Amino acid sequence: MRLRLPRWAAVTAVLAVLAGAGTWTAVASDEPPPVQRADKALDIDGVRLDTSYFTSGGGERRPAVLLGHGFGGSKNDVRAQAEQLARDGYAVLTWSARGFGASTGEIGLNDPDHEVADVRKLIDWLAARPEVLLDKAGDPRVGVTGASYGGAISLLAAGHDPRVDAVAPQITYWNLADALFPNDVFKKLWAGIFFSAGNQPGAAPASAQASGPAGTADGCGRFTAELCTLYQRVAVSGKPDAAARALLEARSPSAVGARIKVPALIVQGQSDSLFTLAQSDAMARTLTANGAPVAVDWIAGGHDGGDRETERVERRISTWFDRWLKRDTSADTGPAFRVSRTGGVDSTDGQATLRGATADRYPGLTAATENMALAGPPQTFANPAGAAPPAISAVPGLGGGLSGLSSLGVGLSLDFPGQYARFDAKPQTGAVRITGTPTVRVKVTSTAADGSAVLFAKVYDVGPDGRQQVLPSQLVTPVRVEDAKAGRSVTLTLPAIDHEVEAGHRLRLVLAATDLGYASPTVPAGYTVAVEGPLTVPTAPGLDTQAATLPWWVWGLPLLGLAVAAALLLTARRRTTAPAPDPELTSVPLQITGLSKKYAGGDRYSVKDLSFRVEQGQVLGLLGPNGAGKTTTLRMLMGLIRPDEGEIRVFGQAIRPGAPVLSRVGSFVEGAGFLPHLSGRENLELYWKATGRPAEDARVDDALRIANLGSALERAVRTYSQGMRQRLAIAQAMLGLPDLLILDEPTNGLDPPQIREMREVMIRYAAEGRTVIVSSHLLAEVEQSCTHLVVMDRGQLVQAGPVAEITGSGDTLLVTLAGEIDDPLVEKIGALPGVGSAARADGGLLVRLDGADATALIGDLVRLDVPLTGVGPHRRLEDAFLTLIGGAA
Repeated sequence: MRLRLPRWAAVTAVLAVLAGAGTWTAVASDEPPPVQRADKALDIDGVRLDTSYFTSGGGERRPAVLLGHGFGGSKNDVRAQAEQLARDGYAVLTWSARGFGASTGEIGLNDPDHEVADVRKLIDWLAARPEVLLDKAGDPRVGVTGASYGGAISLLAAGHDPRVDAVAPQITYWNLADALFPNDVFKKLWAGIFFSAGNQPGAAPASAQASGPAGTADGCGRFTAELCTLYQRVAVSGKPDAAARALLEARSPSAVGARIKVPALIVQGQSDSLFTLAQSDAMARTLTANGAPVAVDWIAGGHDGGDRETERVERRISTWFDRWLKRDTSADTGPAFRVSRTGGVDSTDGQATLRGATADRYPGLTAATENMALAGPPQTFANPAGAAPPAISAVPGLGGGLSGLSSLGVGLSLDFPGQYARFDAKPQTGAVRITGTPTVRVKVTSTAADGSAVLFAKVYDVGPDGRQQVLPSQLVTPVRVEDAKAGRSVTLTLPAIDHEVEAGHRLRLVLAATDLGYASPTVPAGYTVAVEGPLTVPTAPGLDTQAATLPWWVWGLPLLGLAVAAALLLTARRRTTAPAPDPELTSVPLQITGLSKKYAGGDRYSVKDLSFRVEQGQVLGLLGPNGAGKTTTLRMLMGLIRPDEGEIRVFGQAIRPGAPVLSRVGSFVEGAGFLPHLSGRENLELYWKATGRPAEDARVDDALRIANLGSALERAVRTYSQGMRQRLAIAQAMLGLPDLLILDEPTNGLDPPQIREMREVMIRYAAEGRTVIVSSHLLAEVEQSCTHLVVMDRGQLVQAGPVAEITGSGDTLLVTLAGEIDDPLVEKIGALPGVGSAARADGGLLVRLDGADATALIGDLVRLDVPLTGVGPHRRLEDAFLTLIGGAA
């Protein structure tokens, strides 16, 4: 009884933690303080909400933040931001909304009676936490943020619960009916994507459990029945009705807009055909009229893709909460208005660079307008039968990257002849920046039986040749015109954009009869359109645009040249006294002896007293947990950094920065940069040319044969998949067919077939008498592709030798158990004489022997009352690896 009581006490304590506060885990972080996470399922009105609670630091009270996720996602999508907010001094609660992730219930599109009520219960839960700062009993100091679906819930929470103190909605909607039924036209493509996301495999709603899993039966998936009926009705008719609009409006922040009076940071995307800038404009105008502090930030990306500027936006949200939740008046919340603008293309990676334009107040969408006359007579065009083929503007999932680059003259749009009218303005004599919504008045006549017309209006930026045209942000405005048999005049409000029209370019107004993203009438009809006034464009002249930053190489290369010159002068003497070659090692690809390296300015070793040897023809796997010193070792091997002690010899030559023997070493470490507009072959040839070595020594065809890139070599690198980029990087490392090839995580980002191909590349390379060293976390791959292993932990060598010897040696035993044993007993086993280590594993314990044999081990285990059921050799690399490092991974 005396032996068992502590065990029962420990079990009781664990159960108490699991029942009361969730499962607590420490989140790994390179920077203090550590973050604690508690995962807990909360029962709310018969629905189980899957939540995570993040805290950091001491026991003092701090404000809380509720962090919502996007539609189709879960709480896991916002974990990184939650951890950072916790480090910034907040108690953070994330949750999977009803019908998503591990949460049960049906999707109600932020129904006030369900999803919004859930948030109110979560605020109640926060009010009871001892870490959370209270303004009064039951009233925690709390902010709410999230993107898209989570952004809307932040606004709805503020409108329904007066305890919310600040919000930061991102790329979300103000009026969901206006977003999905703009100007009474059904946004069918985005609505279909929404409905499909709600039909993904997951927990079936209560209403569907009797008929089968989600996505079967009537196809409603996890949506509530009323939403399912609404979608099916509108999707079939192709036209929204009053009941559908009323339902979506009731679940929109606009329904409670008059009650939202808390500080709001509104982040909206320019590359967003789902929730446009007009949605954030309505938010900003309403909240400002309510007297709330408001800041508006137009980011470059959005639902259509592009750069979401995640790091900058999350930093600004944290600062916003510092000001309004921590009440830190010194916190700089940024400008009242900011818009991200393209400043060119980074030549190193082909990505658009961004700079901000700011103002001390939000200008709205119609500030400081200019009029541009449009030329062209009234034009007649057709709405085709079946509304096909449709014109193309934004294509969710495809056009996002293009929409972000529209200011650089890149775009994807298509209007079919005979299905649109166009009117051109004169070429600009100077550059004009449009910021806001252009407007134009037109007269529309329809031959449709009901006299209606559905048009899609867009403004193109047309180049000097009159043919090349770009649709800014790939955006289009749909409009339904009723009673147009005899002609009807309407004012069109075009998409809100921020776009510069260069001198010599002109604007072109196009009105098309169809668009891929929207539902058009399927009955053929003829439309006639005439312009009745100029195109009015807003220019928002009060914005202060940041100066374009110089590419790093403009200032970096001269500094780098000076640094290199200084290094050459300082190290010249050292290089002249480098150790002489060792003739006995001229055929040995690598020998490392007594290698040590400390962290800069510290006493901790990154690598300590490391020694091992690699022979020709080997594929050596360098293994170890994070922080084991693998990458530091490889960097010293390539001469990028100097060791503090010890030496590295490659084919008998001592390694120093710039050592001639390094020409026999090829490497792929920390990724490779390629020029995206050049083909794979052109990138390789340019790289080799930069080395200054003869072209005939490159042996490009041999490297490509091993890498097996095929015809893709002649295509631009920007068209490559991640796997093709990785193989091109390996081919680059193989140029000249170096005798020693070093690869650091070569399979990162690859799918299983690509990983298999990479494995075959390494095996083929070594099969021709060369040597490969590969550092990887994929132990199964290492076991299949490597002939030898070096295992490191905390900078030191744990074991080295053939793979078969390490995985199959009798000194690693699997001890199977009849039941669980506690940690002190595991530690006692690991401390037994002749035992190197003991670690838990599936089915029991992995024990590494260090002098003892299996018979002696069994006797010791029996004396310790270990409930063993069997002892035998264990041969999996993963478990052998864990045993070798004592579970440190």
